[in-house]
Amino acid sequence: MLVSVMKGRTAASAPKKRPPGSLAKGGSGVAAQCVALASTILQFAVDRGLRADNPAKGVKKPPVRKMQRFLSEAEFARLADALVDEERESGNPFVVALIRTLSLTGARRGEIESLCWRNVDFERGLLLLDDSKTREKTIYLSPLALSILNGLPHVSGNDHVFPGGRPGLRTGLLDKVWARVRQRAGLAGVRLHDLRHSYASVGAGSSFGLQVIGRLLGHTQAQTTARYAHLAADPLRKAADTIGATIAAAMAGGKGADILPLRGGKGGR
Repeated sequence: MLVSVMKGRTAASAPKKRPPGSLAKGGSGVAAQCVALASTILQFAVDRGLRADNPAKGVKKPPVRKMQRFLSEAEFARLADALVDEERESGNPFVVALIRTLSLTGARRGEIESLCWRNVDFERGLLLLDDSKTREKTIYLSPLALSILNGLPHVSGNDHVFPGGRPGLRTGLLDKVWARVRQRAGLAGVRLHDLRHSYASVGAGSSFGLQVIGRLLGHTQAQTTARYAHLAADPLRKAADTIGATIAAAMAGGKGADILPLRGGKGGR
C-alpha cells in the first residue's frame, strides 16, 4: 500500500463535477499518512482482540515535509486590499469576514466556517466552541476581530455567523472566494491553513512564549507548537543589538554609538 500510494497507483480520476479544492494524487506525504492511519486502525483491532498483530507497525514511512508558509507584512497588506476589492465586487460580506476572522484568530478553518452566534461571547470577547478538533475550545478575539463579527448582519432562521444561501446552512463559497482573493493578492500556493501558521509566526516573533501561542492555537501537545520556536530569533536579535548599542555607548564615554551593519566580502567590517 505504501509503495502504491507513493507512486500514484491509487489516484482516482477527477470527476467532471467535484467540490473546489485539491485532488489527492498520491506521493510520499499522502503515503505516510495512509500508513499511519492504517496502523492506528489495526492497533485498535489488536487492543480489542479482533486480530493478533498490527502488520503496519514498524513499516518505515517516508519523511513528510511540514508545510510552513508564513505571510510577510507586505503580503498581509496585499491580502487586505484584495479582500476589500472582493467585498466591493461581490457584495457578499460574509466570506470576506470569514477570511479576515481566520487571519486574526489563528483558528482552524472548520472552527470559523461552522461558527454559530450562540458561540460568540461579545461581552468577554471570546468564541466558546463546543465541537472543535480538540473538543471544547476558547478562542480569544482581538478588538478588530470582535468588531468584524459585530458588524455582520444576522440572517433570520440561520444561527451561522457566515450563512449560506439556504436556510440553516453555512456558506459553501469559501474555496471559490479564496481562490479569487489569493490570485488578486499575488499569493499563489498560499492555503487558508497558512493564515493559522502566519498568526503563530507573528506571535513567536513578538516574543510571546510557545506556551501562550499553543494555548491560543488550541494545541494539546507542546511539540505541535515547537515548530515555531525558530521564529523567536528576531526579537533575540533586536535585544542583542539594543544591549550591544548600550554597552558600546558606555564604553565610548557616553557619547553614543551607532549600530553598523556587517558587510560581506573583502574589506568588510
